[in-house]
Amino acid sequence: MCGGFVVAYSSSKIDSSFSKIHQFLAHLVYSLGRVSAYALLGAFFGYLGSVVSFSKTSTGYFYFLVGIFMVLMGLSLMGKIKFLTSLESALSTNNLIRPLFSKLIHSKSFFSFFGLGVLNGFLPCGLVYFFAVSAAATGSVFWGAMTMVIFGLSTIPSLLGFGYIIGFLKSGNFREIMIKIASLVIIIYGIYTAYLGYMATLSVR
Repeated sequence: MCGGFVVAYSSSKIDSSFSKIHQFLAHLVYSLGRVSAYALLGAFFGYLGSVVSFSKTSTGYFYFLVGIFMVLMGLSLMGKIKFLTSLESALSTNNLIRPLFSKLIHSKSFFSFFGLGVLNGFLPCGLVYFFAVSAAATGSVFWGAMTMVIFGLSTIPSLLGFGYIIGFLKSGNFREIMIKIASLVIIIYGIYTAYLGYMATLSVR
């Protein structure tokens, strides 16, 4: 999801006439928008954790479902199933998201980059859900938000670099290799997350 967004805005919104500093700031503002959305999600899940008692069993089931979701994402990126394609199609035809995305993608203001980052932050992602559970486990609005902020900040360097090499990634063979590697990593991490969830449910029996 994040990679697709970076490709979309880098191809449509980053003009070759932009200076290197302008391009860097555009990518950075986008990432800050994404981190802002994560902070809101973290605060929300932290609040839920403070008012709702999550048992080890329910947390384990949630981790298991997140793991399965990530495996499906990885298989979809490999082209084995149409999981992401169906999900993205449903989102793209949403009457609320479609006009908002269209408006943001066609603007080249820094605010539009920030807005796209916020929009990306709220879209379904297995890793985001994984850390959202961790945010809920803090039982605190503040620490829930901090958990998600730290996660978001840790992803900025890789996505900044990805934005800069979009042109290179468009070359067929290299792009295919990188997608397969990314898919495999997502699948492995998804299996590991599902395993953690499964073991958590066993530990309380």
